[in-house]
Amino acid sequence: MPTLIFSASVSGETIDGVLVVTLDNPPVNALSSHVRAGIMAALDHAAATAMIKGIVITGAGRTFIGGADIREFGKPPVEPILPDVISHIEAFGKPVVAAVNGAALGGGCEILLACHGRVANPGASFGLPEVKLGLVPGAGGTQRLPRLIGTTNALDLIGTGRIAKAAEAAELGLVDSIDADERAAAVEMVHTLAGTPLRRTGELTVQPQEAAVIDQVAAKIIAKSRGQTAPREALRLVQLAASSSLPDGLAEERATFLRLRDSDQSAALRYVFFAERSAGKVDGLEGVQPRRIATIGIVGTGLMGAGIAAATLGAGYRVVGLEQTEEAALSGRARITSLLEKAVGLGRLDAEGLAGQLGRLTVTSDSDALADADLVIEAVFDDLAVKAALFQRLDAIVREDTILATNTSYLDPDTIAAATRHPSRVVGLHFFSPANIMRLVEVVNCAATAPDALATALAFAKRLGKLPVVCGVTEGFIGNSVFSAYRREAEFMLEDGALPHEIDAALEAYGFPMGLFAVYDMAGLEIAWARRKRQAASRDPIARYVEIADKLCEAGRFGQKAGRGWYDYTGGKRSVDPEVTALIETVRAEKGIESRSFSSDEIVSRLVKAMADEGNALLERGIAARSSDIDLVMINGYGFPSYRGGPMFLSGRR
Repeated sequence: MPTLIFSASVSGETIDGVLVVTLDNPPVNALSSHVRAGIMAALDHAAATAMIKGIVITGAGRTFIGGADIREFGKPPVEPILPDVISHIEAFGKPVVAAVNGAALGGGCEILLACHGRVANPGASFGLPEVKLGLVPGAGGTQRLPRLIGTTNALDLIGTGRIAKAAEAAELGLVDSIDADERAAAVEMVHTLAGTPLRRTGELTVQPQEAAVIDQVAAKIIAKSRGQTAPREALRLVQLAASSSLPDGLAEERATFLRLRDSDQSAALRYVFFAERSAGKVDGLEGVQPRRIATIGIVGTGLMGAGIAAATLGAGYRVVGLEQTEEAALSGRARITSLLEKAVGLGRLDAEGLAGQLGRLTVTSDSDALADADLVIEAVFDDLAVKAALFQRLDAIVREDTILATNTSYLDPDTIAAATRHPSRVVGLHFFSPANIMRLVEVVNCAATAPDALATALAFAKRLGKLPVVCGVTEGFIGNSVFSAYRREAEFMLEDGALPHEIDAALEAYGFPMGLFAVYDMAGLEIAWARRKRQAASRDPIARYVEIADKLCEAGRFGQKAGRGWYDYTGGKRSVDPEVTALIETVRAEKGIESRSFSSDEIVSRLVKAMADEGNALLERGIAARSSDIDLVMINGYGFPSYRGGPMFLSGRR
């Protein structure tokens, strides 16, 4: 049979009396207007053709449907709108079966909910992640999903926006079967359903569940949302499905979707979405191929090195860890193993996967074991002499084409590179701790870094599932430069009348997961203190400098691990310490500063402005390529609430 063309992105062919409709709208099969129009045309063709028994809808490539085309947001609607397409599918007189070949996200998941049958490839995935864009599903997801899989399961998927794999989807009842040849199985299902009463999801009744169970699931989701509006609205709509007719529920869902679409939070989250897409684009790397890497060397297997090793093993690489002694090597291997075993306990890794990863891990004190490494990452003590000496040693061990990466957070990687015979192979890979969990990696493009070395570092970070942001060389790179300005402004407010817990409370109310001074205590105060002591000789003598943190360190108050820092941790709980308050008051008195009060709004406003001012300075110096990169760093590395967009977004520089 000839191929039928229903639109620029939708085609069909008749197989054994079944119209198989294929959506082909690269890169993610988004539901653009021409896709929606094509689906409607295919339905009309099937309705008018007596020999066609039913329809199979599938996607080209590795994606079923990746969701709505968010480029259409803010523009006049183009008919047919998605809710109408979905209603037409559900009410269609012949069987419509989804052959889910890959990701079915957002509107794609809503389309398959309206189908009368659903067959998934084992590699398929499902989700309604609209809350991550500050939205709720707008084409029936909140009303049909609880009818199909129950209220609590729907609350979990929609309220968190998480993705479910095919096996879980089958267990939940989201799909009817899993088959490696999903298209053939879907065609067979059409034949089975033809001539029988069709199961229409919107006509199902939501099965009753205990209110206490529903409330418990909802409470967990709300607690994690930290002030974000969309999850709360999603939870309300899902629960509405149990007490409302489908038309009334759909009307309320659509009204909520349109209201959230025009909200500040959704605008910020859509900005972040596009920022992530732009982050990997680097001028000068067009057409540059990354080097092939298979074996990764990691020098230092402490907390940071072990985290990097765990992430690297999870991405399928062979890892060689290097320590100074065999005893330290044994400890390092145990540390890495413990991280992998935790992943097993959380269900992120099975026993077979654990055995496979440990089989690709070597930890040794023999530096010659790095001879075959394609990339070596150092994660040793953050001291310039130590790191430079290490890279000089590596010169004599690894191949000339092996890339050397420094994980330094503050030191000058150009100076480290200059200590080697081949500076062009040196790049910065600044992971954030814990490296196996934190998504951000600052990829530092040093003065002599070769384009293919930079491209390789980017490809490596992406394979680890990280968000790589490229930056130039400056002390602290993007993140710690902005963080230093943020910290400095907070300390100015301490001297002027605020207290640590007041600043932290303002930040947490704004959406930060933890306040600045609580973060300091968790990380430990001694590292920043050592840096300040190194900088003392070059510090501008007339610039304002706050000594409070130094005095805490001089008193042995290094944070949580010492039991005291900005807060007291007696009994394992954080509490305001009168000694810290007294110290702050003493410093104020010595400087003749008259204390005043600060509102939460003023605290947040001053801190966000300090971040944005430093961000602008980094842009002007060419350290950051774009303002959105700075926002990504602050969101993914320092807890800035994503639904606020970031300091640059808020300052109007986008």
